[in-house]
Order: sequence, then C-alpha cells, then structure tokens
Amino acid sequence: MEIMTVTLTQEAPQSLWGKADVTYQGNQAFIHLTGTDELRQVQMAARKIRSQGVNKVQLDGALWSIDSQWAFSQGFTTAKDEFEVLWCGDNDTQNTLTHRFEAASFARMLVNETPEELSPVVLANHAAKWLKAIGGDKVSYEIVEGQELLEAQWIGLHAVGRGSERPPAMLVLDFNPLNDDAEVSTALVGKGITFDSGGYSIKPSEGMLDMKCDMGGAATVTAALGLAIKSGLNKRVKLFLCCAENLISGHAYKLGDILTYKNGVTVEVVNTDAEGRLVLADGLQAASDTGAELIIDAATLTGAAVMAVGTNYNAIFSPQMETLQLAQQQAATVAENVWPLPLDAWHKDMCPSPFADTANSRAMKGGGAGGASNAAGFLWRFVRPDVNWLHMDLAGAYASSANSLWSAGATGHGVLTIAAMLNK
Repeated sequence: MEIMTVTLTQEAPQSLWGKADVTYQGNQAFIHLTGTDELRQVQMAARKIRSQGVNKVQLDGALWSIDSQWAFSQGFTTAKDEFEVLWCGDNDTQNTLTHRFEAASFARMLVNETPEELSPVVLANHAAKWLKAIGGDKVSYEIVEGQELLEAQWIGLHAVGRGSERPPAMLVLDFNPLNDDAEVSTALVGKGITFDSGGYSIKPSEGMLDMKCDMGGAATVTAALGLAIKSGLNKRVKLFLCCAENLISGHAYKLGDILTYKNGVTVEVVNTDAEGRLVLADGLQAASDTGAELIIDAATLTGAAVMAVGTNYNAIFSPQMETLQLAQQQAATVAENVWPLPLDAWHKDMCPSPFADTANSRAMKGGGAGGASNAAGFLWRFVRPDVNWLHMDLAGAYASSANSLWSAGATGHGVLTIAAMLNK
C-alpha cells in the first residue's frame, strides 16, 4: 500500500491552486492552515484526501499536535476499506494516539455492526472480553440475561427486551486495580439497544434504518473505560451495559403497561419508542447501589438533543454545576464538544401519568417541547440523591450519511471525554 505524506503548513497555496486548502506535490499532500478553527479544517482536509482514494498516510512536520493528528484521523476514518494513519511526534504522543485510535475503533466497530450479528448477549460478551483482554485479572464480570433479569428486579430491561427471541442482558463489570475493599470511584452506564424498531410505537423505515446505532452509549462507555485503563487508570470503576432489542411480537411490551421498578417508582408506558430511558433506569439503580462518587451514563437517547445541539456536540445534563464544569473541562482537554442543556427538579414531573408516578414520555410527537431535558428528568428519579451524576445524550455519536467532517457511520465522539473524566 503506497504511503502519502501529509504536512501542515501556514503558507498560502501557490496561485495555480486558487483557494484550495489541500494541495499535492508528487506523493505529498499539504494542508494549508488559515488560522480559523484549525482542527475542523484539518478534519475536513482529511476527508478530501481520503476521497482521492488514499488509504495510508504518514503525518509529518513540526506543526502536528496530538489534537490535530486526532482530528485528521477522525476525518480519514471510514466504515469500510483498509486504511492506516501513521503518527508523528515523540513516543508518548504516538502511544497516546494509538490508544485513542484502538478504543475509538472498537466503539465504531460495535456501532457499525449489523443488528443481526450484534444481539444483546453478543454485545455484552464483546464488551466484557475486550475489557478483560486489556485489564486482565483486574477485570471481573457477569452477564445477567433473560428471566434472570426479573429475579434481579431489572424490570425495564426485561420489559423492553422481551419482544425479541434473543434475550435482553445486563453486563455487570468491575475493574479493580486496588483491593477487594476499595471504594468504587465511578460507575458507568450505557444504553445498549442493539436494534430499535420503536416497538408498537413503530418507527418509519427512514427512521429505523440507522437504529443499529442505538447501542452507541454502551459502545462509548466501554471504549472510554478501555482507553482509561490503557492510560494507566488506578481507580475502581464499575460498568453496567443495558442491552436489548426493541421489537414487536406477541410478547412485546405495550402502551398502557405499568412497570414497577426496584426502587418502587411506577412508570406508565405511553411510547414504546422511548425505551432507552426504561433500560437506563435499571442501570442507574445498579450504579447507585455501588456507592460510587460519580455516575456517568451515555445514550443515543433523544432526537430532541440533536435538534438542540446538532451533530457536532453531545448534550450533557447534571443537577450539579461542578459536574457539568468537569465534563466541559475534560472535553476541552481532548478537543471534543459537549454542551449543557437545562435540568431542574421540575423536569422529573414533565411526563405525568394519571395511573403511575410518571410516564416514560409524553403522548405527542418527539415527546413534546424540552424532550431531552424531560428524558433526563425521568432518569434522575433512578439516581441516588447524594451522588454526582452526568447524563450524556449522544447527539454526535453517529453520522447517518457522509458529510464534510465524517464518513457515514459511528464517530466515536464522546469516548475521549469520558475517559478523561475517569482519569481525572
């Protein structure tokens, strides 16, 4: 495979290239930086170079930083075909980038996999085995599946997944580099809906096509933990993946059903397509039971978050300002984009029900105004009151079609932020 060398330059292109931001000389490409939003420019340039049929590049020159090399790799990555980015810089820089790329590639691989191949139990097993390979004997886990979920009182996960012939599952994984009595520093929770038809609130075909990506939260927190371990994490972390297929059958849950959760909260189902919050409710209770100082959950949860922040940011929510600030600070250190959306105590009551403590949504298109905050308010009911909690609605985790920044498919956006928070 022939290698193209790519160099950053602050020089303007020769006049024959006009206003081009990428020029070529033999087997060398030059990205001409303009000084405005350079990381975005580099990522867009990488997309252009890749579109020329280039599959292998060597980054070269003094202007490359960790962030700019990472931005280039994000634009250069595609869901198919072999490709390779060779880093530049000292060994520490290259090791950091290699670890990032391995983790993000694992997340992208999971999200881009077909729903036929990635059943709930398969997802749980892939995540566990990958982390076990990284963490060795510091990692232990169990997978609770099918009827066992009812015995453990994981009501939401069982309800959402029971419409499929392939059982729902919860992965409970413990990374403990300390001792058996060590306190849990952080608990991670990921939404792992391996395919979302919408259930009886069925999606239209165009809305269902990309729903293999609805386990993006599970992929993101798994990859983040793996990256943190590779980076020397020396804290105890527990991981909970809530994995299910949301399908239609004679066994599927229905509108009007009422679920009674382990903590006693009753929930009326008014929309079977608002299933992510139902499975996360179980994961957040399990995370709360660990006594962790911080709980982080990630989910491709609402279209409302995408409408609010677009696809180049992830929306974040927390009752604690300091937790939001921590997420923003750590995202900035790895050049990822997050944006806080409102979450007040009254958001818990924005999905009222005459039959239960709350409904899982509002019976209107998209859950009505403020849908992303209302979903976060629903989740808040299942978080221990005294814990620091961050909810990340992954608006930027998947590109439905190729654009100037991303190829079609999973982006991995969010992995670096959560890994940075774990290592803080």
